[in-house]
Amino acid sequence: MANELIYLKNISKSFDGQMVLDDLTLYIKENEFLTLLGPSGCGKTTTLRIIGGFTEPDQGVVLFEGKDITHMPPNKRQLNTVFQKYALFTHMNIEENIAFGLKIKGKTKQYIDDKIKYALKLVNLDGYEKRMPDSLSGGQQQRIAIARAIVNEPKVLLLDEPLGALDLKLRQDMQYELIRLKNELGITFIYVTHDQEEALTMSDTIVVMNQGYIQQIGTPEKIYNEPENAFVADFIGDSNIIDAVMIQDELVEIFGAKFACVDTGFGNNKPVDVVIRPEDVELVDKEKGILQGTVTHLIFKGVHYEMEVTTPNGYEWLVHSTECFPVGTEVGIYVKPFNIQIMNKPESEDEEAVHVEE
Repeated sequence: MANELIYLKNISKSFDGQMVLDDLTLYIKENEFLTLLGPSGCGKTTTLRIIGGFTEPDQGVVLFEGKDITHMPPNKRQLNTVFQKYALFTHMNIEENIAFGLKIKGKTKQYIDDKIKYALKLVNLDGYEKRMPDSLSGGQQQRIAIARAIVNEPKVLLLDEPLGALDLKLRQDMQYELIRLKNELGITFIYVTHDQEEALTMSDTIVVMNQGYIQQIGTPEKIYNEPENAFVADFIGDSNIIDAVMIQDELVEIFGAKFACVDTGFGNNKPVDVVIRPEDVELVDKEKGILQGTVTHLIFKGVHYEMEVTTPNGYEWLVHSTECFPVGTEVGIYVKPFNIQIMNKPESEDEEAVHVEE
């Protein structure tokens, strides 16, 4: 594949007989902000550690610019890691923390001083050279950890849940900071998180993982709007995931009612999974709906109302709307054809949903 910087090929890894990564193949492009996203134990941090050289795979190879670096130690790789626990040296001031890696490389004092000034300016902490780490807030310490990584001029920055310890407002501020840094520095970011919103906000590409497999790779828009299976749909945002029957191309039956859709190629009278996002469910007058139901739950969320609408078969539809329908209101349910996403039912529970083509 053109312009790939890192290529993980057929990577497998077990710990104590437990398979953590199972024949994983992944390309990472130059200057990409790629996020590994998934629940705890899905293999995302192990993948990051294999790229960083902290863990060796049992099988498979890691290529960096076409060269095999599978067994190369971390300090010889053109990358730096920022961990959730910032790992600043508490007995050193900020200047000494940032200079640490450069001193080991034998850089001149002038070079180091210039780099410290540049890095602190980049993370908006000019003038903090003489401060001690324990006098800084969590967000400031995280910025120093990033500054320390940046001065080594890595081609790749690995970030392992770096914002996990910060409060919500600070986390959101740091998300914008990281996007700005990535654009200014022109380096590749590989980011690990279990926070879907964080992944959608920051990434060029999201890799959704579960049980050691890649479930889907795509842009945030593609992952959100066109999930490849029920796991991805359920993990990325709220969804109505419904057992349905594909009657024929562009026609699906949901709870006995026929909905027009845009999907083709699923065959006739075939059981499928249907995904409909809450904001795509339109509540209309009862007689105008394709299905009918009753509003059974209502919460005001600030930007929209979140409602549950129960249909006669007992299914509770999750609906987001700027219009309020009080509890007890009888409503019709309508969904535009292109807002209905059809997916094949998996053959088995842990069926791999996506294969990366070579």
